[in-house]
Amino acid sequence: MTVEALRKDMVEAMKAKDKPRKEAISSLVSAIKKVAIDEGCREDIPEEMADRVILKELKSVKEQIDTCPAERGDLLEEYQFRYDVINSYAPQQMSEDEVRTCLTEKFADVIATGNKGQIMKAVMGELKGKADGKVINQVVSELCK
Repeated sequence: MTVEALRKDMVEAMKAKDKPRKEAISSLVSAIKKVAIDEGCREDIPEEMADRVILKELKSVKEQIDTCPAERGDLLEEYQFRYDVINSYAPQQMSEDEVRTCLTEKFADVIATGNKGQIMKAVMGELKGKADGKVINQVVSELCK
């Protein structure tokens, strides 16, 4: 996802007077800009960086949903809306089966060692941002048995 596309959607939300959507997209743009400044690429923000920040924000909002008290339905609804908006911009993650297939095809030699730490180190470089770390860890654990 590019920052320009996010900005365009934010302007559309402003024109439609959709304040909650505009605020969710605006928070994404701000988070991406902050990371870009921190990493020294203020002007030309790569899509990979934007996707990484979007996934981080998605995880953060999911955590807010999980820790929100049940009696605060209004907050829960707001968090869920933000989650849905951010999720619509998040890059598609690989499923458990896709991760298993990728590991058995590309990393068969490393998996043969049975050393989970070594496998994770080799695999995370390739799959970071493409699949959830928990799913990767679960698949690697199954393959090491």
